Amino acid sequence: MDAFYVSVELRRRPELRGLPVIVAGSGPRAVVTTASYEARRFGVGSAMPAARARRLCPSGVFLAPDFTCYREASREVMAILRAHVQTVEVVGLDEAYLELTGLPAPHATMRLLTREIEQATGLGCSVGIGPSRLVAKVASDAEKPRGFVVLSRGQACERFAPAGCGLVPGIGPRTAERLRAIGIHTLGALAAAPATGLAAHFGVRMAAELQRRARFEDAVAVSEQRKVISESREVTFDRDISDPVKLEQILEGLVRRLCVALVQQQRRGRTIGIKIRLDDFSTHTRARTLAQAVSSADRVGAVALELLHRFSPPRPVRLLGVRVAGLRAGDGGAQGQLTLLP
Repeated sequence: MDAFYVSVELRRRPELRGLPVIVAGSGPRAVVTTASYEARRFGVGSAMPAARARRLCPSGVFLAPDFTCYREASREVMAILRAHVQTVEVVGLDEAYLELTGLPAPHATMRLLTREIEQATGLGCSVGIGPSRLVAKVASDAEKPRGFVVLSRGQACERFAPAGCGLVPGIGPRTAERLRAIGIHTLGALAAAPATGLAAHFGVRMAAELQRRARFEDAVAVSEQRKVISESREVTFDRDISDPVKLEQILEGLVRRLCVALVQQQRRGRTIGIKIRLDDFSTHTRARTLAQAVSSADRVGAVALELLHRFSPPRPVRLLGVRVAGLRAGDGGAQGQLTLLP
């Protein structure tokens, strides 16, 4: 989906169309969730600190995120996809992989789908078609908004050879920086690099994986199984917090929000975890697994608070979060004994 969160906001605020719209929190440590294409011309991008976005685009319209609304819009889109394509793998609120093998006219089907999505929801999307998930993913980002790009693996290698290594999923900013440090700046250079030299810096397995990605070699099948099997809530504080009582209160609030969503979705999970980022930016996670799955705030909260007490943050806390994993459909079930994760 193109600038999904912003597009959903514009659907209910059409008077903002054509303006630089930025969905972001309001705190001093808030980050940009999504920016409209008008805002991106000012250099605003996702995950950028909101304060920087305000400096780059002082005329921008800043909106607080509304994930309840975004989830509903996502359900609308995914229902349309499933009505036309048998195998749909949802990988986020705004993204899905479709298995088109066997369709008599896959390109025409996707043209039809993009039109139907826009007519039914008012939201635009971009399509990438290729022989693998990797080619399709990169192709879908190549000509946004409302792009429609069809590439073979060879065409992808040729088209994106001059691009930076970070263009490909799985090569993050730190890895791309390490590659630049040894003189590898593009996907083409990475694909052609001597394997032995690359292995000396990254190890044999990682070097081979980096080159597979640079050559757009991918054999992972599209699966109907949704990969996201956990749900979480977290908050970054405007100011670091040292008070244990205050942290407990915040954690209890996060648990309540999370469990309301789980109950509404009729999902429950066995693994409860917390995430803590300290003022030195070190991130720590702790988790426990229950004998039976739960979704109630009292059970989830008891485990989360115990994990927080056991960790006992040694420094002021910058971010706090809670997660329930191993989710499956159910009504909450009986509550079980605690067992430590290995």
